[in-house]
Formats: sequence, C-alpha cells, structure tokens
Amino acid sequence: MSHKAVLFDLDGTLLDTIADIANAMNYALLANGFPVYTIEEYKYLVGEGVYNLAKKALPENMQNEKAINNLVSQMKERYEKHWGDNTLPYEGIPEMLDFLTAKGHKLCVLSNKPHIFTQKIVEKFLNKWHFDVVFGERPSIPIKPDPIGALEICSIIGIHPKDFLYLGDTAVDMQTANNAGMYAVGVTWGFRKADELLKSGAKQIVHHPMEFIKLLPS
Repeated sequence: MSHKAVLFDLDGTLLDTIADIANAMNYALLANGFPVYTIEEYKYLVGEGVYNLAKKALPENMQNEKAINNLVSQMKERYEKHWGDNTLPYEGIPEMLDFLTAKGHKLCVLSNKPHIFTQKIVEKFLNKWHFDVVFGERPSIPIKPDPIGALEICSIIGIHPKDFLYLGDTAVDMQTANNAGMYAVGVTWGFRKADELLKSGAKQIVHHPMEFIKLLPS
C-alpha cells in the first residue's frame, strides 16, 4: 500500500473527546429541563456536527429550529470552557504520528466539530506534529459525508485523492472517504463498531494505531 498523505477524522480517531462533548451537551440539556444521556449513548449521537447532535439529543417534540439553536449555543458556551478537561490522544496515536512524520507523509484533519474548536484542540493535544491542513465545520462548506472539504484539502496540498489514506471511526467517515475517492480505513478504538464501518465502505479495519502502521511500507 503506497500513499502520500493521511486524512484523519478527529473525535474518536486521534483523540478521545467523548466525555467533554457529553458533559457540555448534558449541561445544556439540564439547563433546559431535558433528559441527559450517558457517554456510551453519545458515541452514537455524535459525528454529524453540533447542530445534528443537538437535534438528536432533544425530545422529538422539541426538535424545532429555536430549541435546537438554543441548545447548540449553550453547549458551545460550556464546551469553550471545558473541551480539555478529559480529552486525550488514544493509546498508540503519538507513535503512529511519529512514524508517519518520519516517512514523510502529509498529515491533515477534517472534522465535523466546529472549526474553531477543531483548531484549538489539535493545537493543544497534537502540537508535536505538523498537520498541513486542519479543518472543522465551516460556514458554507457542507459537513461530512459530503466530500467537498476532503477534496479542498487535496487541492490545497496538491495530492490526488487516490493517494490519500482516510482514517476514521464512523459510517460518516467511511462514506466521506469513498465519496472523495480516498482509501477508507476504519478504526475500532473510537466510537463505533467494525460492522458499521464495513457496511459503510471501509476497505480495511484496524483495532490499534500500530496496526495502521503495519498497513504502510516499512
């Protein structure tokens, strides 16, 4: 397998962010008198941007624009103050990034997390490594699985999609990779299971970052 670049999802792939996301959304839900969710439940609510997270977290009879946008605003306000409380890289991620850097691979991040949080979190927890492009959710750019953001990254660094490995932990990620013409690798250390990833177009499944390294030329 010979590729020149790796495009990473962030949450559930490079970093374990779920507790801080869950705590911020539960804070907003409680403030409005709505039921809250467990961390395990949030693993299946996240992945499609904060708007969709808020919509899915609300009771069905409250899923209107006003309620959703209010919850998004309150969640973001809380998350702004607490996004680093529990977040950490997954075991093996530093060694994997060291290997990829030493081999000269271009490294990029594409997340459905709001852009400002994506950049802040990468800067805090992954600042030992150089990422050529770090994009989160941005106005006027469709979120994943639309391939526009991934293809924009290809254009910026001048590498064809077929020369990208895409590493992610959800169906949305596998769909994005295939929509963009990248090689989809699903990871099981994040938020979802192998069967979801395979059904969504994963070409390979890895259970630890060091397994991903083994896919690459030595």
